[in-house]
Amino acid sequence: MATWIERLDGGSGPGPRVAVKDAIDVEGVPTTVGCAAVADVAEAATADADLVTNIRAGGGRIVGKANLHELCFSTAGTNPWFGNPVNPLAPDLLPGGSSSGSAVAVATGEADIGIGTDTGGSVRLPAACCGLVGLKTTWGRISLDGVWPLSPTLDTIGPLARDLDGVVEGMRLLEPGFDPSSTGAATVVGRVRGMAGVDVDPAMDADIDRFLAEAGFEVIEIELPSLAATGDPFAVVILTEGWTSDRHLMERAPERIGDDIRSRLQIASGFSRDLVPGAMEKVAAWKAEVRAIFERVELLAMPTLVEDPPPVGADGVPNPHVFPWNLAGVPALSMPVGERRPIPTSLQLIAPWGGEEVLCATAARLR
Repeated sequence: MATWIERLDGGSGPGPRVAVKDAIDVEGVPTTVGCAAVADVAEAATADADLVTNIRAGGGRIVGKANLHELCFSTAGTNPWFGNPVNPLAPDLLPGGSSSGSAVAVATGEADIGIGTDTGGSVRLPAACCGLVGLKTTWGRISLDGVWPLSPTLDTIGPLARDLDGVVEGMRLLEPGFDPSSTGAATVVGRVRGMAGVDVDPAMDADIDRFLAEAGFEVIEIELPSLAATGDPFAVVILTEGWTSDRHLMERAPERIGDDIRSRLQIASGFSRDLVPGAMEKVAAWKAEVRAIFERVELLAMPTLVEDPPPVGADGVPNPHVFPWNLAGVPALSMPVGERRPIPTSLQLIAPWGGEEVLCATAARLR
């Protein structure tokens, strides 16, 4: 049962089976956010989240509320209250978080599409860890009405599926009328080598270089000088906003919050709001740098993971290649490439704001 917090009868019919992360309201079902302090007092949601309304209108069948890392606040994907979703590719390794249950439900065939939130990689990391395709959408493109907040400056929604067709179908459920055929695939790709001081598994880099070359892209080596400086503003934003979102739980029932998340919130409580203006200046400079790069190339490409997921029990999956794109607010798609086992190399493609159609059209060319 660790994949799910609550199974639902999605009914019969031709529509896809959809696993919804239990940070998203589904009418008639409590939203627990994977946290005992929330579950203890949660009442059934009186309405669907906006995105769930769209899913149902498009024929999607909600088959369950999927497990997650508590309060969406870790990349590990484990949960002390509802059990640990098991990575089907390597049961001894982390499934990635925080949208772990949504990913595992899809990877094990219990759902056709998983819906997750992505604040610092929480769709793309589970997709990469479980051999799936995952899409983080442009900030603000998909309504967050009815979604438990972590960091409103960074929070986004996205679909996970076993292949690109499933992700496109997921986008059509989230946004009626979504149509990748309305735009062409990219031909000029900027190759980003990663963050200074962060070592990438050479086999992953080689897989991506080979894959891009075989696809026939014009590949331009790209330097992003501010990439290595995104960690500090990201920490300030997610911790100060995370404290605002969840401090009431620490004040009411800290003993009903898992040790790792309670520790993180304790750290967050000590972050001064005076740090926020400086952090947001750095975010604005980072967005300007990204905007300038997209005047030279159509997409950026880099590995999603820097190494295989760590063993179950580790603090989390390293995310230096994913959180900067939450700061920028741009869409990013992760997809498996290469023959590495048990965890295939995951290519991350990043597009300009509103570029989900180009991402999907380009990924279709790569299949």
